[in-house]
Amino acid sequence: MTRPAVEERYLLDSQQMARFVARGFLRFDELVPQELNRMVMAEIDAGTIEGAPAGTPLSQCYQGSAIRKVLDLPEIQGIVHSLVGPDPLFDHDAVHVREPNQGEAQGMHADSIIDTRMAFDVQLMYYPHDVPLEMGGTLLLPGSHFRRVNEMDIARYQNLQGQIPMVCKAGSILVLHHGIWHCGRRNRTDRRRYMFKVRLNPQVRQLRLWNTRDLVEGYDAPQEIFAGQGDEDDIQTILSRQEPWFEAAAGRLEIINRVRLWRFLTGDDSFDAHYWLTRLENVPVATL
Repeated sequence: MTRPAVEERYLLDSQQMARFVARGFLRFDELVPQELNRMVMAEIDAGTIEGAPAGTPLSQCYQGSAIRKVLDLPEIQGIVHSLVGPDPLFDHDAVHVREPNQGEAQGMHADSIIDTRMAFDVQLMYYPHDVPLEMGGTLLLPGSHFRRVNEMDIARYQNLQGQIPMVCKAGSILVLHHGIWHCGRRNRTDRRRYMFKVRLNPQVRQLRLWNTRDLVEGYDAPQEIFAGQGDEDDIQTILSRQEPWFEAAAGRLEIINRVRLWRFLTGDDSFDAHYWLTRLENVPVATL
C-alpha cells in the first residue's frame, strides 16, 4: 500500500529538526483527538493490537485498528516523514501498561545494542490519557543520544541533572532518537497507565526530508542571516546549546556530534557551529 504524499504544512521545519538533532527528541502535545484516545485504550484492554514482522512497511501494519487511525493523522504522517521518510519499516512495538501503585521504576537504558550509525531510527511514543507526575510516565535525558551505550548498562544511574519526565495531556506524542537514554517510572496513582510505542526504520537516505523552505532561504542569504546573530532560535544556537548534565569539555564533543548529524541530514559538509568541527578538519596540504 503506497501512502499519499504528505502535505508540506504538516512537515517539520528546520528549527524543529535542529532541536531533534541537539536534544534527541521532540514532543507534540494533545495531537490525537479524544475519541481516538478512547478507542486505543479500549483496544489495549481487549488485547487486540497486533504488530507485524520486523521489516514490514508501516503502511501495511495495524489495518482496521485505532492505532492505524492514529498513525494516519496528517500531523503524525508529517513528523514520521520528516525524520525517517515515507513509509518507514516497522521494527517492533510495545504496549506498556502500568497497574495502579505498581512498585519499581524501570532502570535507565537505551534500547537495543550499541548502534553507531549516523542514520537513525525513531521511537514514537503515544500517551492516550493524561499523565500527571505521580503517574510516572517516561523519563528521558535530553542530549544523551550520542552517548552510545548497550541497553541497561546505565541502569544504575538515577536523578540526572536536566532529566525530563513526560508529564502530558491525553493524545500527546513523544518521538525519540533510538539512542536516547530513557526509562519508565513508577505509577503512584490508583489508575492504570497506558503507553503505546513503535520503532521505525528509514527506507530512504535521511536527506532534507522535512520542509526545507526556511533552510534553503537561509542558505541563499548571507551566512550571518542564517547564523542568526542574536536570534536564540537560529540553527547554530540550537545546536550549540548545552544540557545541564554536560561537563564543560564533553559538551564541546556533543556539539561536534550534532554538527556531524546536521551535515548528514542537510547534505551540507561546510556547515559548522562556531568553528568547532572545521577546526578539527583543518589538515593543510600546501607546502611553502
